[in-house]
Amino acid sequence: MKNLAILASHNGSGFDAIYEATLNNTLSINITIVISNNTNAVVLQKADRYGLPYTLVNSRTDNNPDERIYQLLKESECEYIFLSGYMKKLSSKITENFKVINSHPSLLPHYGGAGMYGRFVHEAVIRDKQKFSGVTIHEVNAVYDEGKIIYQSSLKLSENEAVESLELRIKELEKEAIVEGLKLCLK
Repeated sequence: MKNLAILASHNGSGFDAIYEATLNNTLSINITIVISNNTNAVVLQKADRYGLPYTLVNSRTDNNPDERIYQLLKESECEYIFLSGYMKKLSSKITENFKVINSHPSLLPHYGGAGMYGRFVHEAVIRDKQKFSGVTIHEVNAVYDEGKIIYQSSLKLSENEAVESLELRIKELEKEAIVEGLKLCLK
């Protein structure tokens, strides 16, 4: 069984999908640690409720947060890291020593890069009158949203799609895409 760490800054909705998939044996992985940079992150409460190891790592808790995260990942014997809305750029030491996987709320290479996350992506898709949007599961490298694409899933926008409705639809699509993308990675 492969070991996976979850890094999340807020709710960690992708973490929910992964955790549920481990419970129903859709994914054969061991979540060894959940790490957040946000004191108030709901994902830490979820990890506690699920009985999983978790920790807070940021510039207030550590002089060198990236080094501390690296140490925690090594101690947890992680091979894989899933970014579930983690809003910090990872150091090259982490991206070069672990397989880091991210979920992005668009069909990359479109609507990716610095500043393109969540609502900002959906606003751009609607502003540009796109007919389709979706989710991309991809590897993380040194450049935002330019790592190797692992899996994509798309949906058609309705004629009068609103940012809020698109965001909800993408979040639902993302749950399935994360599990399917991880299945491909773990082969």
